Amino acid sequence: MSPPTPANTTHDGDGIELTAAELIALRPRCNALMLPMHRPAASALAGAYRSRFRGRGVDFVESRNYQPGDDIRNMDWRVTARTGRAHTKVFQEERERPVLLVVDAGPSLFFGTRRRLKSVAAGHLAAAIAWTAVKRGDRIGAFLFAQGEHRELRPAGGRRGAMRVVQGLVDWLTPERVGQGAEPLSVALQRVRHAVRPGSLVLIVSDFYGLDDDCQRHLSRLRQHNDVVGCQVLDPAEERLPDGRYPITDGHDIAQLDTSRQGGRHRFETMSRDHVETPRRMFQRHQCGWVTMRTVDDPVEVLGRDLRMLVGRAA
Repeated sequence: MSPPTPANTTHDGDGIELTAAELIALRPRCNALMLPMHRPAASALAGAYRSRFRGRGVDFVESRNYQPGDDIRNMDWRVTARTGRAHTKVFQEERERPVLLVVDAGPSLFFGTRRRLKSVAAGHLAAAIAWTAVKRGDRIGAFLFAQGEHRELRPAGGRRGAMRVVQGLVDWLTPERVGQGAEPLSVALQRVRHAVRPGSLVLIVSDFYGLDDDCQRHLSRLRQHNDVVGCQVLDPAEERLPDGRYPITDGHDIAQLDTSRQGGRHRFETMSRDHVETPRRMFQRHQCGWVTMRTVDDPVEVLGRDLRMLVGRAA
């Protein structure tokens, strides 16, 4: 009998090229995870979540004045008789919830100094979310974006839906796709706003180097009709530089980076702190959730820790 797999083993890849096998291997470890929800459903016979949108459904919400176009079958005759004015019943519909992964494949994601590239860490995090969603009966889709291009995978349920996302991540998060320059995150958010179905859970996986002023407006609009969680992927070297002198290159020119100088280290740490805190504050200002994953982290452990807190707040 082979020895059991350690709990913190999350991939068999090389940390550079993402593979479907390592993303599929996450599936059994995601069974105990739970995604945050706006409000739990009351009936075990319907979907797992209660929609924010009203229509014919299983739960009566209220009676209100009849309006032209209302379904005559929903007339509340008792309230109409008592008040002398026509009233109609309003119901809360229960349904499956679409979960949409918005995944960044900008050039800054293809960097890493510990264990794996940020692009691979982002793929692991997104795949773990996908397996968690379909396990809970949600439909999973993805909006993959990079410089000047994007790909939309419409939400679908079950293993088939998760596998479509897994293959999309493998195809998209590849070093061969790296281009020159980066597209502002606001461009992707604007497209997502028009593509996402209201009532969805939207999880944005990025390092947020593409954050710009327009993100504030698009995030606010997106949050009006959806639950939103920001998932920031970081490498330890982006938070603290090791001491020493290191050759660096942009592919053309070569220079020496001296990280032992106090002034330079202080400027770097200030810049790093701003990079971590600015997007987190923006998301929390709009009452969005927040998850932080480093390239050395286990994605299932990160989601188990951070999503548990989000689920607790929503309960």
